[in-house]
Amino acid sequence: MRKKVTTAIFPVAGLGTRFLPATKSIPKEIMTLVDRPLIQYAIDEARAAGITEFIFVTSRGKGALEDYFDHSPQLEDTLRQKGKDELLGKLLDTNMDSGAIAYVRQHKALGLGHAVWCARRLLASDEPFAVMLPDDVIASDTPCLQQMVEAHAETGGNMVAAMEVPDDKVSSYGVLDIKDDMGSVVSVKGMVEKPPLDQAPSNLAVIGRYILTPETMSHLDQMKTGAGGEIQLTDAIAAEINRSENVYGYRFKGQRFDCGSKAGFLQATVAFGLARDDLREEFQNYLSDMMPVRSAAQ
Repeated sequence: MRKKVTTAIFPVAGLGTRFLPATKSIPKEIMTLVDRPLIQYAIDEARAAGITEFIFVTSRGKGALEDYFDHSPQLEDTLRQKGKDELLGKLLDTNMDSGAIAYVRQHKALGLGHAVWCARRLLASDEPFAVMLPDDVIASDTPCLQQMVEAHAETGGNMVAAMEVPDDKVSSYGVLDIKDDMGSVVSVKGMVEKPPLDQAPSNLAVIGRYILTPETMSHLDQMKTGAGGEIQLTDAIAAEINRSENVYGYRFKGQRFDCGSKAGFLQATVAFGLARDDLREEFQNYLSDMMPVRSAAQ
């Protein structure tokens, strides 16, 4: 019987330089998409997939991120006294039980693989674990990681979320070399990090959701640098392909937004705003009114 995925690593040590000056004082992960921080979307997705243990790989200046998941007794009491039960419920949903979140520091920015490696001592030696990048926000009927956990129960091994990307974007991603295409699931015979288009084995790109075996961590132990002079998680997964051929890509159902870029963040804001019953009509009317203004400006 395969072991369940109950632990997730959230690499959140980045400086968020693409969002300066906002990230001078607040971590990028608590920038709000409509009215919820990016990290809340990731946590909610993880909970829906059955994750009960959360590991944050942080760095200096991330105190506000840690405080976000703590209780706020004064605010809770104020809302309770004023009878604002709906708001109180939303606030309580952000609280995490004592011990549910562990924090480890990544002291040097040596790459995603290194960030994941920093959490090694908090992982069970015989259980798979998830890695979630909060920059990737995915709108879907069934949360992306839940889709992957259900597929992983059938395949075992290592699994990465994957999506087809345009040719001009291929060099920005880790790309899968497909062995067998079974529809939603593909078996993988190779992975290449950020290849030039003419060297890319496909246009099926890896995005920020992973389910990994403990053996992957042993490859990260070797501290080999890859693309950009960093320790790449993709390289560790590729090494596991060579060792055991147990790596799969999963074409998730949903729309992914790259909230690590300003354009992606704005696109997600529009999409999630229009998806809200309490905002849709007013927001849609505003966007419709803006179109003639944009056309006139051109």
